[in-house]
Amino acid sequence: MYNFELERPSTIADAVKALGNEDAQALGGGQTLIPTLKQRLASPDVLVSLTGIGEMAGICHDDDGRLCIGGATAHAAVAADSSYPGLSALAAHIGDPAVRNRGTIGGSLANNDPAACYPAVVLGSNATVVTNTRDIAADDYFQGMFTTALEEGEIITEVKFPVPETANYQKFVQPASRFALVGVFVAKFSDGVRVAITGASESGVFRWSEAEAALSSDFSSDAIAGLSLSGSGMISDLHGTGDYRAHIAKVMTGRAVDAC
Repeated sequence: MYNFELERPSTIADAVKALGNEDAQALGGGQTLIPTLKQRLASPDVLVSLTGIGEMAGICHDDDGRLCIGGATAHAAVAADSSYPGLSALAAHIGDPAVRNRGTIGGSLANNDPAACYPAVVLGSNATVVTNTRDIAADDYFQGMFTTALEEGEIITEVKFPVPETANYQKFVQPASRFALVGVFVAKFSDGVRVAITGASESGVFRWSEAEAALSSDFSSDAIAGLSLSGSGMISDLHGTGDYRAHIAKVMTGRAVDAC
């Protein structure tokens, strides 16, 4: 680690102002950023903590029935809320108790770690990422590994989730980190099914459109029996090859459907 300044704004406006300073970086729960700093892969002069901003914490519902979660809301709070069972179950299995009580949904989505769990539920739910300046549809938000539509100084203030008829998340866990080696979120809405896969692709979280079409016609694991994902473009490392991850993604999709 190295020396840096820490600012703790209490309002979104103050946070945006602080992030306007040269070489300032936002800090959520720090579950991704702090290890990055320890490895000296990033070296901001100023960290702007977002966890003390009251207007960015908490859970509610809007007039359209969407579940609205503040960007500074901890995983543990999401896990304790029963409004969206598929989402709360996912949050309950992120990391360990220390991670769940410290990490935030906004921080996770801002970093867009390829093996994080929240990107799958946001993309699979067709959620809306709300920032201090605009609303971003999930299909437009994720733009590649560790890459999002966020612009410099933009802050995730809230995430709005349409609640599906049923949903489930299945995670093939990397034992040491508790990250998803492969994670699949399946959500069934009245107008169709969405399937989002994290941890597998070199391009980050993505939708499996062939499975979505098959499951929209027949919501059963048998509907995807004849489908397969290509290992091309999948992550290949010491934990598994691209073909292995592609196979696991199909297996996890079937399990998610069966668990709905």
